[in-house]
Amino acid sequence: MNSSAIDIKDLHFSFDKTEILHKININFTKNKFYSIIGPNGSGKTTLLKNISKILKPTTKSIFLDNIDILDFKNSSLARKLAVVPQNTTIDFDFTALDIVLMGRSPYLSRFESESKKDYRLAKNAMNMTNTWQLRDKIINQLSGGEKQRVLIARALAQNTDIILMDEPISHLDLHHQIEILDTIKLLTKSITIVAVLHDLNLASQYSDYIILMDNGSIITSGTPDEVITEKNIKGVYKIDMCMIKNPINNRPHIIPFTSKKNTNKL
Repeated sequence: MNSSAIDIKDLHFSFDKTEILHKININFTKNKFYSIIGPNGSGKTTLLKNISKILKPTTKSIFLDNIDILDFKNSSLARKLAVVPQNTTIDFDFTALDIVLMGRSPYLSRFESESKKDYRLAKNAMNMTNTWQLRDKIINQLSGGEKQRVLIARALAQNTDIILMDEPISHLDLHHQIEILDTIKLLTKSITIVAVLHDLNLASQYSDYIILMDNGSIITSGTPDEVITEKNIKGVYKIDMCMIKNPINNRPHIIPFTSKKNTNKL
């Protein structure tokens, strides 16, 4: 029995003849929380877009349950994985509940209305993300953080085995960051989560595995203890920092500081 949710084999991706991803090889095991970290421009979002077929790899290199993603119809792929994008523009005055119900569209035929089951799954997803009280609000009247939680609810309502998240907590305050990450962590009992995160300490705290990228390549991957090391972080992020153990969970915790060299430039 294949325990991998996603298998990536020798993935390359170029845009306008510029290679963005180079020789990506990684397996995502089922029912785990994966974080992808790395500096801006390292290829994290491009990797997610290749996995979701928003950007199409030119060769057979990404497989879901041993099936190449290029062989999936869009509707079939949407029943396998859901996506929480980094930025979403919504041009119409949909309510928050309308947006979450859109997560059920892969299961509906053309012109078919949502069933009681669809509404139940949408309500459950909104309760999980603390957005049910926003159900009648117009999506574009919500704050950035509220809208982000509604988009996460839409992905949950899609009821897939895999959820890809591109900076899912970037617009949230600290309380809602922890609330959403706690929810996501619980979901890994039955769902594989692959999330791009910028906060290295939250990635360390919540992830089962971490993938460190730079310049379109995977530098290293493994458990937080294996990836969040002083050597790795200094080498990729080019910062001065010290490493301690989180006293709550004994995970690596980074304390960055300004170097004397940078201070002298001020």
